[in-house]
Amino acid sequence: MMEQAQAFLDESEALYDLVKNLDDEALELQTGFKNWTINAVIGHLHMWNHAADLSLEGEGKFSVLFNAFVEHMAAGGSFNSFELEWREGLSGPALVAEWRSYYQGLAQRFGQADPKARVEWAGPGMSVRSSVTARLMETWAHGQEVYDLLGVKRVNQDHIKNIAVLGLNTYGFCFQNRKLDIPTPRPFLKLTAPSGEVWEMGEADDKEVIEGLAEEFCQVVTQTRNVADTALVVTGKNAKAWMDIAQCFAGAPADPPLPGTRKTVTRH
Repeated sequence: MMEQAQAFLDESEALYDLVKNLDDEALELQTGFKNWTINAVIGHLHMWNHAADLSLEGEGKFSVLFNAFVEHMAAGGSFNSFELEWREGLSGPALVAEWRSYYQGLAQRFGQADPKARVEWAGPGMSVRSSVTARLMETWAHGQEVYDLLGVKRVNQDHIKNIAVLGLNTYGFCFQNRKLDIPTPRPFLKLTAPSGEVWEMGEADDKEVIEGLAEEFCQVVTQTRNVADTALVVTGKNAKAWMDIAQCFAGAPADPPLPGTRKTVTRH
């Protein structure tokens, strides 16, 4: 199986293990991400996993779903309302079970596809490898609010390197998306992996560099933490400007959470 497809499956399974024994009441608890409930988080991942599957099938199937979503949003709807309508109100343990069954099959389909084949998505198309990496990133990012809410310290695996690479590759996008000039040079990354290995990414530069834990860099580029709430050492004007607006996911510019607002809840 393609490495990124296996990583998507592993990350999904880790999140499933976290929520599999929650009852209806617990699944309606609100997370620190826009007050989305755990049900809303799982429903969001499930629908966009389905959308990625449609893009893998081709024949314009993804566009049909995405255009319906765009029309819904233009009429004043929300992500949650569209996704709830799409899944016909499915929630609770039944939703968790359906999400798991689907992502397991999707991982296999991604794993068997040509990594270089092109697929549709919101905005420009992308490769199959990039598509499943995006599913890994979104599962990891939205999983964080669930870990935080339940007071569970996440144990990361080295497959988050895929998210770190995505973060670095979207450096220019972060500025272009805000109609800003892309500052050069792009910062050099020196990140410590969960295993303790040191990942060096980009052109070596001691004036524009970001150093620290890979998981904290991933948290910043996925906007699950403000950079001020990490121990990342950010050196250089370009690096600091980037960390203030970092966004490795598609869509309109989004601001990171305010300092101190996203953290793991302490439960006794």
